[in-house]
Amino acid sequence: MSFSERLQEIRTGFERPFWIANLSEIFERLSYYGAFASLALYLQEKLNFSTEQTGTLTGIFGGMVWFLAIFGGAAADRLGFRRALSIAYLILAAAYFLIGSIGASWLAPVRNAVPLSLFVGFILILPALGIALVKPCVVGTTARASKENVRSIGYSIYYTMVNIGGAAGPYFASWAHRHLGVEGVYRIAALSVFAMFFVVLFFFREPRKAGDAPPPSIATVARNFCVVVGNYRLVLPVLLITLLLRIGLWIYPQYSVPWWIWAALLALVLAGISRFMWFLVLFTGYWIVFWQQYISLPGYIHGYINSGADVEIILITDGLTVICLTLAVNLITRKIPAFQAVILGTLVTSVSWLILAFWPTIWGAIISLFVLAIGEIIQQPRYYEYIALLAPPGQQGTYMGFAFLPIGIGSLIGGWFGGTLLHHFGEVAHQPERIWWTVAGVGVATTALLWLYDRFFRVAPVAPR
Repeated sequence: MSFSERLQEIRTGFERPFWIANLSEIFERLSYYGAFASLALYLQEKLNFSTEQTGTLTGIFGGMVWFLAIFGGAAADRLGFRRALSIAYLILAAAYFLIGSIGASWLAPVRNAVPLSLFVGFILILPALGIALVKPCVVGTTARASKENVRSIGYSIYYTMVNIGGAAGPYFASWAHRHLGVEGVYRIAALSVFAMFFVVLFFFREPRKAGDAPPPSIATVARNFCVVVGNYRLVLPVLLITLLLRIGLWIYPQYSVPWWIWAALLALVLAGISRFMWFLVLFTGYWIVFWQQYISLPGYIHGYINSGADVEIILITDGLTVICLTLAVNLITRKIPAFQAVILGTLVTSVSWLILAFWPTIWGAIISLFVLAIGEIIQQPRYYEYIALLAPPGQQGTYMGFAFLPIGIGSLIGGWFGGTLLHHFGEVAHQPERIWWTVAGVGVATTALLWLYDRFFRVAPVAPR
């Protein structure tokens, strides 16, 4: 097929909802990553949170999205994509505006009535409610509004739009931070997604296909969740207790919980989960390492390299690298089996932080992020390929929803972990470079555990029927 014929296929193979949904995805990702890029500095330098609190709150912002994604698809199917997208962009506009207004005088009565960390934590959860609806709507529209012969290209276009928004977000955050103040970053983010509300309202039409299966109910998704977890009667209560303890310590940091209680809770969870969930728990270590670019790196650069550095511009490195090199890296690694590619990508991302440990400069940070992105490119598409191979017939959607869990857990744990490292090695021990040795150590340990899992415990992929 000639290039002109292929181009014609692309021009005629996608319905209008495909282009509207994917255009809106650029602005949703721009807002999210712009907000994320400035968040650590906003919390610590503007709102005067400690390094530990900053890490925890940043982790909450990055993590809650991926938990709600498990249920967001079912909610979007039942609402309809047009209604779900409209609601999502309104929620996001309000949420980003509230984040930028945390210190505003009109919020003072509410702010003064509850602990500040609880107030801010609640506001930081709000964007997750919108993003959890946007993602399944855009992916679902890509499936429904593209013809069979160009559907794979449609997913490539979607992935490209995500990365364009991811790279553009920190750039616009940098501009807004310099010209409008850090609060302006969140007002720009709010305007961006608010504009998408009108784009969806006026131009998006519900994509339908004959033979679409009826959408699962939230109750069905919850039941599937329990089945995949394993012994949910043990695991879910223990996780709830753990969450309540963490919230309590977050609100009242003067108290502490003995280490053996945390160890006992962890042991109970590990004893109850399925072998598939074991893999997801192990892979959480990758995301603990990955998310430090948004959690620990901004404070590290301002505190120990250059207090005037433009952190948001530095954070463009990851998204820009992914855009430019995804095709080349995927071609080079295409013959590596899926699980081995996941292990290799985890190792590459992990050792990337050693560059910054040895070379604590702005360029050291940029090169670390470049290598980190290479590891991300190696493992990310192959990770989803592996999850899809594991899913039993009829449960692909459930398993793919679970694929997001390590991202969310990694952000939540990584927030606490990164804040603790910054405080201990930076403010107490005055050896900030040891932060990155520790982060890299977690990644290398994760790589080793994944290798052991692959060798002794890995679930065999489901044979196609």
